[in-house]
Amino acid sequence: MTGRPRLLLIDGMALLFRAFYATAPTGQFMFNEEGLPTNGVQGFLRHLLLAIQNRKPTHVAVCWDMGEKTFRHRLFDGYKANRDAPPVEMVPQFDLAKEMTAAFQIPNVGISGYEADDCIGTLAKTMQDNADISIITGDRDLLQLLDRHIDVNLLQKGYGHYSSYTAKSFLDKFGVTPGQFIDVKALMGDSSDGYPGVHGIGEKTAFKLIKEFGTIDAMLDHLDFLPNGQKKKIASDLDMLHLSRKLAEIHCDAPLSFVLNESRYSGIPETFIERINDYGMKLVKYDLIQMRWNKPVNSINEAF
Repeated sequence: MTGRPRLLLIDGMALLFRAFYATAPTGQFMFNEEGLPTNGVQGFLRHLLLAIQNRKPTHVAVCWDMGEKTFRHRLFDGYKANRDAPPVEMVPQFDLAKEMTAAFQIPNVGISGYEADDCIGTLAKTMQDNADISIITGDRDLLQLLDRHIDVNLLQKGYGHYSSYTAKSFLDKFGVTPGQFIDVKALMGDSSDGYPGVHGIGEKTAFKLIKEFGTIDAMLDHLDFLPNGQKKKIASDLDMLHLSRKLAEIHCDAPLSFVLNESRYSGIPETFIERINDYGMKLVKYDLIQMRWNKPVNSINEAF
């Protein structure tokens, strides 16, 4: 470890949705005594606690989407248009997750017109000269942010398990740089975000083309070198290719107001424990007893 600050950036929406849908299919919404569903929030907080325990940050911030359209929707009407509205059990948990984060004395970061990805990218690139940045997310898009002093940790199944990348390990594994990954995404599209890229160009071909040419612009300057099938697909989808690149790129210049010292992590505050008790979040209290007091317990019931 260095003497530099260690800033942990949490993709709040990605963790909250992952936690919610991990239990929602079986109807485990974990209603408290007031009838409020807490399954997503409890899972989000468990991810947060374990990330803090594993990464040992000196500073922490959680970034959120703002639940409204962004500049990407203005660029493309179909952006995320394929996504269903969140289930009714999910809706009250958005505000509850932010409330619990604030009770943890961790800043909630979000700005109108931008996504959580843009907030994370802006903070990471702004702070990388002065801090070591560790990003926790379930979204591969954030791999494009890998850089000096910036690592990205993708959630895996369960809690506390990650596929962790640095800029070097990403290049070694995929054969392109994190910046070139934007062009890969532009070519292959993203079905979850609703933009198609070039029809007929999948992930394998997209990586191959960017490995060979380096950039989309260089590839377009040498279309005649491509097989006829690929050349026709790309030539017929040029407008969507350029648009997809704009949609794929994380904007690292969001107009955020953020002071590093305001995100300093000083342990688990009493305000957080009080809110855990108020909302009857037994799973989180179970984690807290093991984490805060280093007291192993064998079941949730032993936490009371």
